[in-house]
Amino acid sequence: MNNSFLKVGDWIKGKSRDGELIIGYVESLDVLDEKINATITSSDDEALVGKTIPMPTNGVKKLPEPQVKNKEQIQYLIDLALATGDQEWFMELSEQLKAMRELVKGVK
Repeated sequence: MNNSFLKVGDWIKGKSRDGELIIGYVESLDVLDEKINATITSSDDEALVGKTIPMPTNGVKKLPEPQVKNKEQIQYLIDLALATGDQEWFMELSEQLKAMRELVKGVK
């Protein structure tokens, strides 16, 4: 897999050492050693959820950016940003939600 464009914050999926599916995001990366530290948000192995684990970059695949379509999706992502402590993402999503609300007000 070509992950030369992986960066901190990218969502990834892969398999753990024991073969369980994992989904998470890049917490940090070491380009020279071709390794990342991924914080796991979902896994077949419940014990991995919430942990940050090292993984080789060739063992993960970058997930596409989510295309947010409605208020409920943004609110879910805001909850996820809060749960992961990502203040910058939280602020960005809050601005999107505020813009949606302003747009709806303008239509009425």
